[in-house]
Amino acid sequence: MSEAAVANTNHKWFEDAFALLMGTSLVSFGVLFLKQVGMVTGGTAGLSLFLSYNFHIEFGTIFFLVNLPFYYLAIRRMGWLFCLKTFTAVALVSFFTNTQAQFIQISNVNPFYAAIFGGFLFGTGFIILFRHKASLGGFNILALYLQDKIGLRAGWFLMAVDVTIMLVSLSVVGYFELALSILCGLVLNLIIGLNHRSDRYQVTN
Repeated sequence: MSEAAVANTNHKWFEDAFALLMGTSLVSFGVLFLKQVGMVTGGTAGLSLFLSYNFHIEFGTIFFLVNLPFYYLAIRRMGWLFCLKTFTAVALVSFFTNTQAQFIQISNVNPFYAAIFGGFLFGTGFIILFRHKASLGGFNILALYLQDKIGLRAGWFLMAVDVTIMLVSLSVVGYFELALSILCGLVLNLIIGLNHRSDRYQVTN
Protein backbone atom coordinates (compact mmCIF):
# COMPACT_ATOMS: atom_id res chain seq x y z
CA MET A 1 0.00 0.00 0.00
CA SER A 2 1.35 3.42 -0.93
CA GLU A 3 2.01 6.19 1.58
CA ALA A 4 -0.72 8.28 -0.05
CA ALA A 5 -3.23 5.50 0.44
CA VAL A 6 -2.22 5.08 4.07
CA ALA A 7 -2.55 8.77 4.78
CA ASN A 8 -5.95 9.08 3.09
CA THR A 9 -8.03 7.97 6.08
CA ASN A 10 -10.00 11.15 6.74
CA HIS A 11 -13.75 10.84 6.39
CA LYS A 12 -16.53 13.33 5.75
CA TRP A 13 -19.10 13.87 8.49
CA PHE A 14 -21.83 11.90 6.70
CA GLU A 15 -19.42 8.99 6.21
CA ASP A 16 -18.69 9.00 9.94
CA ALA A 17 -22.41 9.21 10.74
CA PHE A 18 -23.25 6.25 8.50
CA ALA A 19 -20.31 4.25 9.87
CA LEU A 20 -21.41 4.84 13.47
CA LEU A 21 -24.93 3.75 12.59
CA MET A 22 -23.75 0.63 10.76
CA GLY A 23 -21.06 -0.36 13.27
CA THR A 24 -23.30 -0.01 16.31
CA SER A 25 -26.12 -1.88 14.56
CA LEU A 26 -23.81 -4.85 13.96
CA VAL A 27 -22.55 -4.82 17.56
CA SER A 28 -26.11 -4.63 18.87
CA PHE A 29 -27.10 -7.61 16.73
CA GLY A 30 -24.10 -9.46 18.16
CA VAL A 31 -25.32 -8.73 21.69
CA LEU A 32 -28.65 -10.31 20.73
CA PHE A 33 -26.88 -13.60 19.93
CA LEU A 34 -24.90 -13.49 23.18
CA LYS A 35 -28.02 -12.91 25.24
CA GLN A 36 -29.93 -15.62 23.38
CA VAL A 37 -27.58 -18.37 24.59
CA GLY A 38 -26.48 -16.74 27.85
CA MET A 39 -22.92 -15.86 26.84
CA VAL A 40 -20.73 -13.10 28.25
CA THR A 41 -17.77 -11.17 26.91
CA GLY A 42 -15.00 -8.91 28.15
CA GLY A 43 -14.83 -5.19 28.82
CA THR A 44 -17.75 -2.98 29.75
CA ALA A 45 -20.02 -5.04 27.48
CA GLY A 46 -19.19 -8.14 29.50
CA LEU A 47 -19.69 -6.30 32.78
CA SER A 48 -23.02 -4.99 31.50
CA LEU A 49 -24.16 -8.48 30.46
CA PHE A 50 -23.20 -9.87 33.87
CA LEU A 51 -25.17 -7.15 35.66
CA SER A 52 -28.06 -7.59 33.25
CA TYR A 53 -28.26 -11.33 33.96
CA ASN A 54 -27.83 -10.81 37.69
CA PHE A 55 -30.26 -7.95 38.26
CA HIS A 56 -32.61 -8.39 35.27
CA ILE A 57 -32.01 -4.88 33.96
CA GLU A 58 -31.85 -4.00 30.27
CA PHE A 59 -28.34 -4.43 28.88
CA GLY A 60 -28.44 -1.11 27.03
CA THR A 61 -29.28 0.87 30.16
CA ILE A 62 -26.41 -0.66 32.14
CA PHE A 63 -23.98 -0.35 29.21
CA PHE A 64 -24.69 3.36 28.88
CA LEU A 65 -24.26 3.98 32.61
CA VAL A 66 -21.06 1.99 33.17
CA ASN A 67 -19.35 3.87 30.35
CA LEU A 68 -20.04 7.32 31.80
CA PRO A 69 -16.93 7.51 34.06
CA PHE A 70 -14.60 6.84 31.13
CA TYR A 71 -15.44 9.87 28.98
CA TYR A 72 -13.27 12.23 31.00
CA LEU A 73 -10.29 10.00 30.29
CA ALA A 74 -11.33 9.78 26.64
CA ILE A 75 -11.18 13.56 26.33
CA ARG A 76 -7.75 13.73 27.95
CA ARG A 77 -6.29 10.77 26.06
CA MET A 78 -7.97 11.00 22.64
CA GLY A 79 -9.53 14.47 22.37
CA TRP A 80 -13.05 15.86 22.09
CA LEU A 81 -13.87 14.46 18.65
CA PHE A 82 -13.00 10.89 19.61
CA CYS A 83 -14.96 11.28 22.85
CA LEU A 84 -18.03 12.62 21.04
CA LYS A 85 -17.99 9.78 18.53
CA THR A 86 -17.50 7.22 21.29
CA PHE A 87 -20.34 8.68 23.37
CA THR A 88 -22.58 8.53 20.29
CA ALA A 89 -21.56 4.94 19.56
CA VAL A 90 -22.25 3.83 23.13
CA ALA A 91 -25.61 5.63 23.14
CA LEU A 92 -26.61 3.98 19.84
CA VAL A 93 -25.66 0.48 21.04
CA SER A 94 -27.61 1.11 24.23
CA PHE A 95 -30.65 2.28 22.29
CA PHE A 96 -30.53 -0.48 19.68
CA THR A 97 -30.12 -3.30 22.20
CA ASN A 98 -33.00 -1.99 24.32
CA THR A 99 -35.38 -1.64 21.37
CA GLN A 100 -34.41 -4.40 18.94
CA ALA A 101 -36.87 -6.87 20.50
CA GLN A 102 -39.60 -4.78 18.85
CA PHE A 103 -38.17 -5.67 15.44
CA ILE A 104 -36.61 -9.12 15.75
CA GLN A 105 -36.87 -12.09 18.08
CA ILE A 106 -34.85 -15.30 17.83
CA SER A 107 -36.61 -18.33 19.28
CA ASN A 108 -33.89 -20.90 18.62
CA VAL A 109 -30.23 -20.73 17.60
CA ASN A 110 -27.38 -23.24 17.72
CA PRO A 111 -25.01 -22.11 20.51
CA PHE A 112 -21.86 -22.61 18.42
CA TYR A 113 -23.38 -20.66 15.55
CA ALA A 114 -24.30 -17.88 17.98
CA ALA A 115 -20.74 -17.76 19.33
CA ILE A 116 -19.07 -17.69 15.92
CA PHE A 117 -21.53 -15.42 14.12
CA GLY A 118 -21.71 -13.17 17.17
CA GLY A 119 -17.92 -12.85 17.00
CA PHE A 120 -18.20 -11.95 13.31
CA LEU A 121 -20.73 -9.23 14.09
CA PHE A 122 -18.70 -7.80 16.97
CA GLY A 123 -15.44 -7.87 15.05
CA THR A 124 -16.88 -6.25 11.94
CA GLY A 125 -18.71 -3.63 13.98
CA PHE A 126 -15.58 -2.76 15.95
CA ILE A 127 -13.46 -2.45 12.80
CA ILE A 128 -15.97 -0.03 11.29
CA LEU A 129 -15.92 2.09 14.45
CA PHE A 130 -12.12 1.98 14.75
CA ARG A 131 -11.67 3.07 11.15
CA HIS A 132 -13.81 6.12 11.82
CA LYS A 133 -11.90 7.00 14.99
CA ALA A 134 -14.51 5.86 17.48
CA SER A 135 -14.84 3.06 20.01
CA LEU A 136 -17.27 1.66 22.53
CA GLY A 137 -15.39 3.29 25.38
CA GLY A 138 -14.82 1.55 28.65
CA PHE A 139 -11.71 -0.20 29.91
CA ASN A 140 -9.77 0.33 26.67
CA ILE A 141 -9.59 4.05 27.43
CA LEU A 142 -8.62 3.40 31.05
CA ALA A 143 -5.92 0.98 29.93
CA LEU A 144 -4.34 3.57 27.62
CA TYR A 145 -4.54 6.21 30.35
CA LEU A 146 -2.85 3.97 32.94
CA GLN A 147 -0.18 3.01 30.44
CA ASP A 148 0.63 6.68 29.90
CA LYS A 149 0.50 7.62 33.57
CA ILE A 150 2.13 4.74 35.42
CA GLY A 151 3.57 2.55 32.69
CA LEU A 152 1.13 -0.33 33.20
CA ARG A 153 0.97 -2.29 29.93
CA ALA A 154 -2.48 -1.80 28.38
CA GLY A 155 -2.64 -5.33 27.01
CA TRP A 156 -1.95 -6.96 30.37
CA PHE A 157 -4.45 -4.71 32.12
CA LEU A 158 -7.20 -5.51 29.61
CA MET A 159 -6.45 -9.22 29.83
CA ALA A 160 -6.74 -9.08 33.63
CA VAL A 161 -10.03 -7.19 33.39
CA ASP A 162 -11.50 -9.64 30.88
CA VAL A 163 -10.41 -12.71 32.87
CA THR A 164 -11.89 -11.21 36.04
CA ILE A 165 -15.21 -10.49 34.34
CA MET A 166 -15.33 -13.99 32.86
CA LEU A 167 -14.60 -15.64 36.21
CA VAL A 168 -17.12 -13.50 38.08
CA SER A 169 -19.70 -14.30 35.40
CA LEU A 170 -19.52 -17.98 36.39
CA SER A 171 -21.93 -17.03 39.16
CA VAL A 172 -24.65 -16.48 36.53
CA VAL A 173 -23.53 -18.61 33.54
CA GLY A 174 -22.34 -22.19 33.23
CA TYR A 175 -19.01 -23.57 32.02
CA PHE A 176 -20.48 -24.37 28.60
CA GLU A 177 -21.64 -20.77 28.14
CA LEU A 178 -18.24 -19.56 29.33
CA ALA A 179 -16.51 -21.79 26.74
CA LEU A 180 -18.78 -20.35 24.05
CA SER A 181 -17.94 -16.85 25.26
CA ILE A 182 -14.22 -17.59 24.90
CA LEU A 183 -14.82 -18.91 21.37
CA CYS A 184 -16.73 -15.74 20.50
CA GLY A 185 -13.89 -13.64 21.91
CA LEU A 186 -11.30 -15.53 19.86
CA VAL A 187 -13.26 -14.92 16.66
CA LEU A 188 -13.69 -11.25 17.55
CA ASN A 189 -10.01 -10.70 18.28
CA LEU A 190 -8.95 -12.64 15.17
CA ILE A 191 -11.00 -10.27 13.00
CA ILE A 192 -9.54 -7.22 14.72
CA GLY A 193 -6.01 -8.60 14.59
CA LEU A 194 -6.21 -9.32 10.87
CA ASN A 195 -7.89 -6.06 9.88
CA HIS A 196 -7.01 -3.32 12.36
CA ARG A 197 -3.41 -2.64 11.33
CA SER A 198 -1.35 0.45 12.09
CA ASP A 199 -0.32 0.77 8.42
CA ARG A 200 -3.98 1.19 7.44
CA TYR A 201 -6.01 2.91 10.13
CA GLN A 202 -5.30 4.26 13.60
CA VAL A 203 -7.67 5.39 16.36
CA THR A 204 -5.94 8.72 16.85
CA ASN A 205 -6.67 12.35 16.12
